[in-house]
Amino acid sequence: MRRALLYICLLCCFVHYKSRGQIATPQIINYNNDRYKAGIQNWDVAQDKNGILYFGNNEGLLTFNGKFWNLIRLPNLTSVRSVEIDSKNRIFVGGQDEAGYFFPGKNGILEYHSIVPLIPEKYRKFADIWNVCILNDVVLFRSTNIIFFYKDGVIKAYKPESSWKFAGAANNQFYAESRHNGLMIYDNGTWKNYCNDPVFSKSAVTSIMPYNGDTLLVSTLKNGLFLMHNGKLTPKRTDFDQVFYNDRIYCASQIDKDNYIIGTTSAGVIMISKSGKLIQKYNYKDGLQNNNVRAFITDKSKNLWLALDDGIDYVGINSAIKNVFPDKNKQITSYAIRIFKEKLYIGTSNGLYVTNVDTKQHDVSLSNALFSEVSNSKGQVWNLDELNNQLLMGHEDGFYVVEGSQARQIYNIPGTWLFEPVSRVFPAHDVIAGTYVGLQKISFDGSNFNNGGVIQGHTESLRFIAFDGENNLWASHPYHGVYKIQLSQNLKKIVKYTLYADKDGLPSHLYNYLFKIKDRIVIATIKGVYEYDPKTNRFKVFSMLYAAFKDMNLQYLKEDNKGNIWFVSSKRVGVLDFNRPGKKLPYSVQFFPQLDGKVVGGFENIYSLNNENVFIGANKGAYHLNYSKYLQNSSKPDVLIGDIRLLGKKDSLIFGGYFIKDGQVANHEVVKSAIKLDNEFNSLHFEYSSTLFEQLGNIEYSYQLMGFDRDWSPWSQKSEKDYTNLPAGKYIFKVKARNRVGNESEIKSYSFEILPAWYDTIWMYMCYVFLLGVVIYQFFKWQKKKHVLAQARLSYLHQLEMDRSEKEIVRLEYEKLESDVDYKNRELSTMTMHLLQRGKVLAKIKDVISLVIKNHDINDSSPSFRHLIRLIRDVEKSDQDWENFAMHFNTVNTDFFNKLKDQFPDLTPNELKLCAYLKMNLSTKEIAQLMNITIKAVEVGRYRLRKKLHIQSETNLYDFLIQVSRGAE
Repeated sequence: MRRALLYICLLCCFVHYKSRGQIATPQIINYNNDRYKAGIQNWDVAQDKNGILYFGNNEGLLTFNGKFWNLIRLPNLTSVRSVEIDSKNRIFVGGQDEAGYFFPGKNGILEYHSIVPLIPEKYRKFADIWNVCILNDVVLFRSTNIIFFYKDGVIKAYKPESSWKFAGAANNQFYAESRHNGLMIYDNGTWKNYCNDPVFSKSAVTSIMPYNGDTLLVSTLKNGLFLMHNGKLTPKRTDFDQVFYNDRIYCASQIDKDNYIIGTTSAGVIMISKSGKLIQKYNYKDGLQNNNVRAFITDKSKNLWLALDDGIDYVGINSAIKNVFPDKNKQITSYAIRIFKEKLYIGTSNGLYVTNVDTKQHDVSLSNALFSEVSNSKGQVWNLDELNNQLLMGHEDGFYVVEGSQARQIYNIPGTWLFEPVSRVFPAHDVIAGTYVGLQKISFDGSNFNNGGVIQGHTESLRFIAFDGENNLWASHPYHGVYKIQLSQNLKKIVKYTLYADKDGLPSHLYNYLFKIKDRIVIATIKGVYEYDPKTNRFKVFSMLYAAFKDMNLQYLKEDNKGNIWFVSSKRVGVLDFNRPGKKLPYSVQFFPQLDGKVVGGFENIYSLNNENVFIGANKGAYHLNYSKYLQNSSKPDVLIGDIRLLGKKDSLIFGGYFIKDGQVANHEVVKSAIKLDNEFNSLHFEYSSTLFEQLGNIEYSYQLMGFDRDWSPWSQKSEKDYTNLPAGKYIFKVKARNRVGNESEIKSYSFEILPAWYDTIWMYMCYVFLLGVVIYQFFKWQKKKHVLAQARLSYLHQLEMDRSEKEIVRLEYEKLESDVDYKNRELSTMTMHLLQRGKVLAKIKDVISLVIKNHDINDSSPSFRHLIRLIRDVEKSDQDWENFAMHFNTVNTDFFNKLKDQFPDLTPNELKLCAYLKMNLSTKEIAQLMNITIKAVEVGRYRLRKKLHIQSETNLYDFLIQVSRGAE
């Protein structure tokens, strides 16, 4: 029976602790495989000195620089089970039958260096490397069947008797668990037995951590935690032992001298103190993607990265800003927050919630508790205020006093906005409440609050009220203006009120919110803060805060216990910190960009308990701000230059994000190593990022390409830049980052040079000069040749012209000669016809005369008749006509007679005449008439002529004479 009761008690405690968690949840960012584009399972995680994260992933080594994920596969394309980084920034990894390290090469691109070739051939089939741990630059690789030590290019191998179950390092010693020999320690090159407790036969060791001096904290897979001192194990009791037994410890690590983090297989991640008390825990319900944690690290900002069985999660455990969800299922809007009697109350749109808090802790958000709903509080909660040591609640159903987890209604007048005590002496006997329908009086009898009735005289909703030093009640309405109200002595009615608006010094009659700051009535307006001046009965700028709030649109002001002024401007939360004065002002201005847009517009609420505990009402739940931690964490962001690629080229990565100096990874570029690019590679893509993971959503970048850009670019969240078609020259790409607070990082730069095109080099210019000289020489030579050719052409044309002229002259002369010949031919023909006609006429005359004589008509003996006959005969025998004919004939037929004479000198004059007449193709009769001989005589003459000319009978005499004539020509 007792055992059963004990078991039930333990089970109840287990359920209680498992369900209980811290009241505030830090920022949790989920990265699934769709985002990082690699395998689902992640086995290990590490961070280098530049802040870049490395995850052992099912598909290879996964890197993350704050903006860009990159997967690098092993040569055999196996999973990366373990990752560790040494002091030289070498990234050692273990895979399946593969081990080695990544280190950037010449161009800052990670290159893989396998150590497998250094391993003896017989040991190269070692399966998965489950652990990599580094101590003093000695690297240990553990697989189930062998351990390798690697240093300075030398490998040592250690085979177990059965198998190796674990390997790790603590207190400057290597430890390993052997299946049958328990925990062993590495000493002077050999493994020695250290602890063989029976616990090790039941459960494998998952980590060994420093605890206190020589005492180590050992985590086991199934049996929880143990302290180990001088080879002896002692169970370490914690609040979560039952969780550790049931959900198993897969990994564990010490994050600072007092705290440890435990990663489990099904309960998420748990942070405990040295004493075993719960500090924080996070699981699927709190926002993790799953509860199976394979590995984790705390980054440079002391925030947590989880390598999960499905995905990667970031948990901002060191973040100064955390979410508070009173109802995690609904994530309802918060309007009022108050800590009262070690309880945290949050008024929401769905009622009032309460939880216990440990006020002994500086940061109450680390309190482990559960929220519960305050009974009788359903509905909209508008306000929580502490008066006369009681907690008052303004509710849509009236006014309530909250007593523990119970709310007691005082009156049910609809809508109570807030409470304002009439007197500053406490306990206050009279309180004025602003409601939906004006003002309400509340009385206090020493122990209880009572309804004092409606204050008559004003029925407008008054959400902002405060008393001044002269006991005047001031109120404001966002759409009407500011009221100055004078109440009757018994506080039953309004005696007088005055409305102030833009005509009374305010920037506008709209959006005026009344608050009491530095014991003064001030108005938050669309253009800063204003206060009332009783001398002029007008409002004027509040000079104390003018510099900070000049022209700022303000909706909320709240003064805390230390005199700091919290404010909200257009959903941006900030504080005027009078404890941190500026150079010229008695305060400094601090904004909180992580809260931008998160507050409830029009119903802003900030509750500042102290610098470690500031609560802000929000659209979803509430926010807890540890202002002191925020100031500590507000360091400058860093900036990294990531991949640089050539646009439009395959395998175009020219820089991988790592600067190398003397074989070591450097923070800045070594200028002498600037890369030189051919002119065709003049379009580049730059990537840059920041590893301030807590503020990734608030980081802005500015860049400048020296040699191309005149000024720095405007600040933006864009983390990549393209430059296209850059001219030849030397360039330096510079980038810097800043957070919304204005802290700027150091400038990172990358130098490169784009070489001139082949046609734009000094050698080509020399060639151009030479070619230009050749061209000029050839030009002058060509000009000279052209001149000579031109002169020759002119001479040729001149000669042609002269030839043409001569030919023209010859042609004209020829035409003239032809004309003359034609004329002579016509004359010859005319003369021939004349001679023929004359001969015919003379013959007829002669015949007539002969007939007359014959008929005796005339006496032929008469002297006159005889004289006539003699004259006719003289005419017939005259050679004058022949001479004229011969002259004309010779003119037409050049040297015809001479040619005949030369060839045939025996020809007589009459025979020459006969030849001429024959050439003219005259008939025998016509020839007889011209020669004044008979036809028979002509024929005889022709016969004789043939003989002298030696012409055969078949040759035509005319044709022969034509041939002679042509020969003469």
